[in-house]
Amino acid sequence: MSQAENKTINVAIIGVGNCASSLIQGIYYYGAERPQDASGLMHEDLGGYRPTDIRIAAAFDIDERKVGKDVSEAIFARPNCTEIFQANIPTMGVTVQMGHILDGYSDHMAGYPDDRRFLPLEAPEATKEEVVKTLKDANVDVMMNYLPVGSQKATEFYAECALEAGVAFVNNIPVFIASNPVWAKRFKDAGLPIIGDDIKAQLGATIVHRILTDLFAKRGVALDRTYQLNTGGNTDFLNMKNQARLESKKTSKTEAVQSVAANRLEDENIHVGPSDYVAWQNDNKVCFLRMEGRLFGDVPMNIELRLSVEDSPNSAGVAIDTIRCAKLALDRGMAGIIEGPSAFFCKHPPVQYTDDQARLMTEAFIAGEKFHAVEGGASGKAEAVAS
Repeated sequence: MSQAENKTINVAIIGVGNCASSLIQGIYYYGAERPQDASGLMHEDLGGYRPTDIRIAAAFDIDERKVGKDVSEAIFARPNCTEIFQANIPTMGVTVQMGHILDGYSDHMAGYPDDRRFLPLEAPEATKEEVVKTLKDANVDVMMNYLPVGSQKATEFYAECALEAGVAFVNNIPVFIASNPVWAKRFKDAGLPIIGDDIKAQLGATIVHRILTDLFAKRGVALDRTYQLNTGGNTDFLNMKNQARLESKKTSKTEAVQSVAANRLEDENIHVGPSDYVAWQNDNKVCFLRMEGRLFGDVPMNIELRLSVEDSPNSAGVAIDTIRCAKLALDRGMAGIIEGPSAFFCKHPPVQYTDDQARLMTEAFIAGEKFHAVEGGASGKAEAVAS
């Protein structure tokens, strides 16, 4: 494919937290002076775009330690606690603006030390008109939603802003926008692409759980019950101590696993979701996974696995591709759900495919080729085949 004509991708960041920090560090880490043995990218070149073609053009947050600062400084401000793998970030000339709060943070966090919780700035909140003007003035191409889990109203607010400003939307959190037919239609009608929902880490708990569940199905092993227990010490885990904010997260993670199982498990036989906040873990996420099944002759077996990852770089390894896929879709005049990247990069896409199929669809999308869905194919589920 020919190199992309417009080599700059202007991005707006909603929520300058750990995930945004890792993404921005990565843009510079994979620059001209990158280490010779640098690894970790799924695509060095994606449709003619490289990581260094991504430019942060606007950013919004509500924390008094970030609002008013240059993005290069705000990404290292507390309560951010992710690993710093690229400390040399030049001044970007982009100031973090006050956002619109709504349900963008949980009141229970007020009971934690200042270096652990949000400190909402007591200042006028941005109006929709102000956000839209910022997006237009900055010529933003893609909006990245990094709000905390449970931010339903706040996410809908920024999705409205993206629609009005003519900006592609990547929904990294488990608030259902791309997988909501009403919202998906609104983006399609507006002629704008959307990728979502709920970003799937590069090599995290959900993708490992999915691959193993799919392996059980392909090898004829009956999966009887499974759990995935996760602990972490970042503000994402702290936010999720409020159980009322967890419903969509548990739905997203559970469905990601159920969708590749040979047979759906009864609710009492599957538990997938965040489990507890352990402050000293900081941005390290630990997953404890157990799967129980039956082999030939109904002979029992089980797998136990412990996975430890730095949570936010794990997310950024995927985000850097979703941005470029969204820009490719804009370049091609595509609107609505971008099916392959949504299925490959997200836990709760509008249509679930196996990861092998979703990868083929994504590679076809990048190459400008077409795959389409076949309902009830050989597996009895949605399948992707070349057009």
